[in-house]
Amino acid sequence: MAIRIALPRTGASRPGLHRLLAVVLVAVVTIALAGAAVFGYYFHKYGQIVDQRLEKPLFVSTAQIYAAARQVRTGQRLTAAVVAQQLRTAGYTDDSDSAKSERGTFSANQESITIRPGPQSFHAPEAATITFDGGKVQQITATNGEQLASYALEPLLITGLSDETRTKRHLVTYQELPQYLVPAVTAIEDRRFFAHGGVDYIRMVGAARADLLHHGYHGSTEGGSTLTMQLARGFFLSPAKHIKRKLLEIMITWHLESRFNKQQIFQMYANEIPLGQAGSFAINGFGEAAQTYFGKDVSKLNLPECALLAGMIQSPSRLNPMRHPVRAVERRNVVLDAMVEAGAISKEQAEEAKASPLRLASQSVQQNQAPYFVDLVRDQVAAKLGDSNWNQEGLRIYTSLDPQLQEAASAAVEAGMKHVDELVDHLHAKDAAAGTPITYPQVALIALDPHTGQVLALVGGRNYGQSQLNHATSHRPTGSIFKPFVYASAFNSSLAGTELANTDGTTGVFTQVMMLPNEQQTFNYGNGQTYTPRNFHGEYTDEVTAQFALKRSMNNATIALGQMVGFGNVAALARDAGIISARATPAVALGSYDATPLEMAGAYTVFANNGTAIKPWMLASIRSANGDPLQDFTAQTHPVLDPRVAYLTTNMMQAVLSGNGTGAGVRAMGFSAPAAGKTGTSRDAWFAGYTSNLLCIIWVGNDDYSDIKLQGADAAGPIWGEFMKRAVALPQYSDTHDFAPPSGVSLVRLDKATNLLADASCPDNNYTAAFLDGTQPTGTCDAPGNDQRNIFQKLFGIGHEPQNPQQQQPVTANPQGPQAAQPQQQPPVPGAPATTEPALQPAEPTQEKKPGFFGKLFGHKPKDAQPQPQPQPQE
Repeated sequence: MAIRIALPRTGASRPGLHRLLAVVLVAVVTIALAGAAVFGYYFHKYGQIVDQRLEKPLFVSTAQIYAAARQVRTGQRLTAAVVAQQLRTAGYTDDSDSAKSERGTFSANQESITIRPGPQSFHAPEAATITFDGGKVQQITATNGEQLASYALEPLLITGLSDETRTKRHLVTYQELPQYLVPAVTAIEDRRFFAHGGVDYIRMVGAARADLLHHGYHGSTEGGSTLTMQLARGFFLSPAKHIKRKLLEIMITWHLESRFNKQQIFQMYANEIPLGQAGSFAINGFGEAAQTYFGKDVSKLNLPECALLAGMIQSPSRLNPMRHPVRAVERRNVVLDAMVEAGAISKEQAEEAKASPLRLASQSVQQNQAPYFVDLVRDQVAAKLGDSNWNQEGLRIYTSLDPQLQEAASAAVEAGMKHVDELVDHLHAKDAAAGTPITYPQVALIALDPHTGQVLALVGGRNYGQSQLNHATSHRPTGSIFKPFVYASAFNSSLAGTELANTDGTTGVFTQVMMLPNEQQTFNYGNGQTYTPRNFHGEYTDEVTAQFALKRSMNNATIALGQMVGFGNVAALARDAGIISARATPAVALGSYDATPLEMAGAYTVFANNGTAIKPWMLASIRSANGDPLQDFTAQTHPVLDPRVAYLTTNMMQAVLSGNGTGAGVRAMGFSAPAAGKTGTSRDAWFAGYTSNLLCIIWVGNDDYSDIKLQGADAAGPIWGEFMKRAVALPQYSDTHDFAPPSGVSLVRLDKATNLLADASCPDNNYTAAFLDGTQPTGTCDAPGNDQRNIFQKLFGIGHEPQNPQQQQPVTANPQGPQAAQPQQQPPVPGAPATTEPALQPAEPTQEKKPGFFGKLFGHKPKDAQPQPQPQPQE
């Protein structure tokens, strides 16, 4: 029998289903419209933001800082290849290159190089040919055939000024990028960059899957961002990860892809990408990174260098090759493998590049970019231009800096401060053992051309990344490097023929061999105020020569001299030289008033530059982006000392670096060029000195003004010696020569036991000293009874006539202690107190008929006037 099955009727339910479908459809459409509206709103909003951002240059064209022009001189050790390389670095192109630089061109062979500056050159477009022979410059010929003694090369770029965020960036074009950089970046960061439309959906799905497997977006270990998306994020968005930001990133990416081609996008990426930190500066872009890490232009990077920079993109801090070289090399090798997979290089090329050692730039940011110097330049330019937007105009700022000397300065400071730290560790060993923190000193170095005032090198601290405080412009008590101004003031008096009254009642025109009291004294000044200094080395004697007092930096003798000259005269001279804080007190003679190391460098030019002070300068010229001059600057000079006084003081400071002088340690370091200098020790350590063509000041001290308890000879002197040794090895500073006495000054040989003229009877017991003509001794070591009065004293019948040697009684003096000591058997030292010194016992005074004017003029005395024995200083 047939079975009938009743099926439910569906007709009745169709209206309900239709209603449900309609509701769903309406909801979907509503959501889609709402989503489209929201998307359209944000797309339009960020499209406007992109448009506004693109109305101005994507990167601020910051000012560029250039070094001083290197001078090529005939006879200088140099080759055509070295000059050609410097010209290329400065932006010149070879005549054989297809593209010609507006900066200039050159053509070279082994024997010569012809230089043709272009319209954007720093110099006037005057060509010249430099000929070489045997590794030396043989001649320099101008285009008109004129023989030139020197020729200035195009200044080299030091760095670009940082912007407000302390970001450094050296802009490059796509065409300047080296062969392997683009494939290295795309292989590891965005292999389909040239194929997709800005968003790589395939890679994004893979990244989303990885996010889910790692429990959400915030735990992601894989990124789906393309280069364009990274660029969008860097220009317009914060680095925080969230869904909204990713959607906005995609919108901006579409806008960028619609406005620029792939090469333009990669060029923007190449200039924007963060690539680590150097000191306190953020390094952005491959152009700046190439200079920072490899010391070369980005176009010169090789395969392993390109791979290393591409690898840093993932984590610039963790993969910084200067801090983490092992990690950086491992990541570099990963990039090389990725390039093989992408077909950019062969496996053989990758293996060869992996075997390449990491070769980073030898100089740090302090050395090759002179950040303390650049900060001072920035302040000066801002003060002169007075426009807050001047650093966005691509200005060219030409300065005084010598990059080679700056590198020598940084290297000397680095080596010297390691030595200082060792001294500090030894000094505070007990504190370290007890867990007490040790304060390590700071440092400053300034090097000038003493004849132009040009600041050639400047180090303002031991680590710019840790402290941007510029110690080169910080005020500190100058200590004993001030003392030469006391002796220069005394020479000023001798130039005028003025006699100084000594504390023992004697008078005389000041010379290097004038005897100064060196016992501990209390000096009165002001409203009943007193000052009792002590000698640093504890060397007290009755008397020492002025030369020995400066040579051994004796405080009491120097203050006594300052009192004879007048503290007001000393302070006035110092202020005229640039030490504006100096005041007329006994303490001024010991450098108790402050000045900056830079100011002291300027003040010392009065000695090194024949008496003319030159204010240190750093700015040479400010020019527009295309090289048009906006402002040029000249040095500020004014005469302070007579050239004879400048030389006489220099001659005394030469003795400081010799024998048992406080600065003699620099000679033990191998520095042998003719030089003059002075140590300084207060709470800080100083060393000031100069050759015929280079002046350098070193300061070492604590930021908290506590006493470093180190002598200038031990802390600052070795840095000065190391720097000067490196400097004179450079061609431009190697031609040092002896300081030449000017007319009116004579060099004479003196017997160090008597400070009289040396003759055949004392050939092995003498030294050289400089005298203003007419003030030098006239007696000899074997005839001490000769009249020692100078021409002024003889002319006017003043001073002391020869004493009777028969009336002298022996007495001893001990240069090591405050009291007279036992006779010493050692041979005398130049400038030191004599080991067995005759007593100064004048006879009882008798009435003497004074000669008249003509008697004074011609040296006649009345017949009844007998010469009385007078004290004759012996040393």
